[in-house]
Amino acid sequence: MSTEPSEATTPPPTQPLPPTPVQPSRRTFLATTSAVGGVIAAGSLVAGPTLLGVSEAAAAEASPSSRVSLSVNGRRHTLTVDNRTSLLDLLREHLDLTGSKKGCNAGACGACTVLVDGKRVNACLILAARLDGSEITTIEGLADGDRLHPLQQAFIDQDALQCGYCTPGQIMSGIGCIQERRTGSAEEIREAMSGNICRCGCYVKIVRAVEQATGRK
Repeated sequence: MSTEPSEATTPPPTQPLPPTPVQPSRRTFLATTSAVGGVIAAGSLVAGPTLLGVSEAAAAEASPSSRVSLSVNGRRHTLTVDNRTSLLDLLREHLDLTGSKKGCNAGACGACTVLVDGKRVNACLILAARLDGSEITTIEGLADGDRLHPLQQAFIDQDALQCGYCTPGQIMSGIGCIQERRTGSAEEIREAMSGNICRCGCYVKIVRAVEQATGRK
């Protein structure tokens, strides 16, 4: 019995696989990004200072300013200030009167309290340009030579300070309370000076100092 040979089958040609993309190594990636960053930084160094310098100069020229004449502790000062300058910065930066302290710079702590035309204000909240012709009294203007103001002496006698940072504002505020006649009782003094914060917690002795200065103690 014979059998016919079967036809040979040829397998279909295989399609070549697409090449596997080569992933850059970590070292290659870091080297590339460093090189690109260096180029960008170099460009910034070339163009940056010139552009920034021009912008700052233009901003300085555009800032409106005012000429202000005011009396500080009995001495007349006339100067030109940026309209954004606060009374506190005028005292500290322009007149070198650093007794008024910059605490919160937002009117919440009272460390910068001074008297403007006899009334206590937070110097950080009022613009110097608005005070032309005003009379300003700071902590530096209270003593008469070696003779301290009665409230300054009372703070010493009552040991009403610890770190001392808030003390100038406390004293100026206390003087304001006395002038406002808000010292009828310890409770009234506490209420009148509630805007002055003492982080050391000397409130009881501060009240006693104000009472001593008013002759109530």
